Amino acid sequence: MRLTPDVPAPERIDFLLLPRFAMVAFFSAIEPLRIANRIQGETLFEWRLIGRDGEPVVASNGMTLAVDHALDEAPLAPSLAVCASFEPEATIDQTLVDWLRKRAAAGCRLGGMDTGCFVLAAAGLLDDQTVTLHWESLPEFRARFPGIDAVESLYEVTPEGFSCAGGSSSIDMSLDLIRRRHGRELAERVRDQLVHDQGRGPASRQRDPAAPEDPTLHRALALMDANLESPLEIRRLAEELDLSWRRLDRLFARHLGTSPQRAYLARRLDHARRLLQETRHTVMDVALACGFASASSFTRAFRQRHGMTPSELRQRH
Repeated sequence: MRLTPDVPAPERIDFLLLPRFAMVAFFSAIEPLRIANRIQGETLFEWRLIGRDGEPVVASNGMTLAVDHALDEAPLAPSLAVCASFEPEATIDQTLVDWLRKRAAAGCRLGGMDTGCFVLAAAGLLDDQTVTLHWESLPEFRARFPGIDAVESLYEVTPEGFSCAGGSSSIDMSLDLIRRRHGRELAERVRDQLVHDQGRGPASRQRDPAAPEDPTLHRALALMDANLESPLEIRRLAEELDLSWRRLDRLFARHLGTSPQRAYLARRLDHARRLLQETRHTVMDVALACGFASASSFTRAFRQRHGMTPSELRQRH
């Protein structure tokens, strides 16, 4: 999953499956690559599965998956994704640590899926990197490895490595890889085949905020939060809720004391503030992740909401 676009096809990616790995994250990473091969009519990506002893590996859902190689016989690939989920540290021993270190020393780019970064961090392979994990595991990871910048984003791709939060975020990371290697048009065609909603950037949120008590208001805010990068028109929002525009206005006025437009903008700008504080994404990346087409309009709205520019907030943190 290198950043440079001049990687010859087929690009080879290894997946290390650890016991109780998250199968949904693994398959979500593989399927976009398979579909890209089919659409293009040639093998753009190849993948191999690695297990510790070469025996089938049991996933967190109880299903087993056969692998291609054991650790001691697996050939070197340019990239390796460590797939884990529950209790990732239970699988760590000196044999695995040494194997991962040898891969890194040989030039293999390492990444973690779901909780895979626990394993890479225990091997000392994530120093001075920005990584992400499933939100549920972030507090424990930060406590165990305070020197590693762990953020709550969907995925991270850096010159040093890559990581994703698991679940459907694996789709977004693979779509990003396809886009960087083979262009936006192919990535969009793959996304359409997956019936995946608009492609999310790495700075997108992993989860929704706490829900309000009113179920209709909850649905309205959930729709807003699901469309931060490409905000819905308020008329479209009302149609999705099967409400008139006036009823939607009254709903927000009664419960939040504001209009839907202002509430939507506030949520986008509050999300932007969290991203600026908790990630290293550029101001422009954060602006795009929050539905702003230009840095100037983002800066102006951000100052009105938070009393300072995005750059000033960054300097304080």
